[in-house]
Amino acid sequence: MKNKIRLSIIVPVFNEEKTILSILQKISVLKNDAEIEIIIINDGSTDNTQKILEKNTKLYTKLINLSKNSGKGKAVIEGLKSANFEYVVFQDADLEYDPFDLKMFLTKIEKYNADLVIGSRFIGNQRSVLNFWHMVGNKFITILFNVLNNTTFSDIYCCYIVYKKNNLMVEKLKSFKWGQHAEILTFLMKNSKKIYEIGINYDARRYDEGKKIRYYHVFSVVYWILITRFKTLF
Repeated sequence: MKNKIRLSIIVPVFNEEKTILSILQKISVLKNDAEIEIIIINDGSTDNTQKILEKNTKLYTKLINLSKNSGKGKAVIEGLKSANFEYVVFQDADLEYDPFDLKMFLTKIEKYNADLVIGSRFIGNQRSVLNFWHMVGNKFITILFNVLNNTTFSDIYCCYIVYKKNNLMVEKLKSFKWGQHAEILTFLMKNSKKIYEIGINYDARRYDEGKKIRYYHVFSVVYWILITRFKTLF
């Protein structure tokens, strides 16, 4: 019998009392397809998130409580330091991304021994209608990334990426904010050979529900795409 893929699922959380249990229950569907560890990084939540997590310890493997809110980037780095399995994926706790879609990622990895599988909200079966200027910004940074890295991705800022942990050295990550995703993907492109893109479903959260990204974050992303690509040349 073939061994199951070993997958570390890193879940950064900040004030997600309304959705944290739902997302952890959804993640549980992956247990039949992979051996998983679920690492939650509570990024200084001020609502009932920590209490809910402490009452439901069977739903995750490890809980890291940060004393103050430092942003998703810091939470991701702390999660990566604790990850033990061969593959890694980041899972937001706000229900925009459905863990059921990760079954497709695992199938691709199992079949082709993929180094990196990235999702795309633009080639999936269904998604909520996106803000027009978000779409423009996404297309711009995706084209820039593709030109610099000789790739053909359709959505580089899809949060679903599953990759081999050894292909990313966490100590090389310097961005703690929105540019971190571009930084991670650029480093992975240098070290990955078998790369695939998969369409996913997407249910975008509204600003009044806590969505944080704004149009001006594009400038930070562009900076990190450029500076990280420069680093990989040497």
